[in-house]
Amino acid sequence: MSRLSAKFIRSCKRIRHNLKIKKKDPSSLRLCVFKSNKFIYVQAIDDAKRHTVASASSNSKECRADNVKPYGMAGSEWVGKRIAEVLREKNVTKVVFDRSGWKMHGCVKMLADTARKYGLVF
Repeated sequence: MSRLSAKFIRSCKRIRHNLKIKKKDPSSLRLCVFKSNKFIYVQAIDDAKRHTVASASSNSKECRADNVKPYGMAGSEWVGKRIAEVLREKNVTKVVFDRSGWKMHGCVKMLADTARKYGLVF
């Protein structure tokens, strides 16, 4: 049995259905967010080729090397900045934001706002 509740899984499916990712521009990537109690993770996924183009997490050594608290809002802000920088290096600006069932507030909102601030469009 999955550790996620049935309500959360329904929410994930509803959000992905509402995104209509398959009907969007096939060249755009899906920015998928996962959040644990301490850390936040994000991946830029190319659904057409079925592989991860870039990823960032607040649990990485790079985050700690920058003297950033890896949890909470500071970690989310760092992850948003880092994923935007990595995708900009790969000449990607347009993505589809997949919050994966998480509400759009707190750490998820901070990540999204920071990624927009550093050049991603969604």
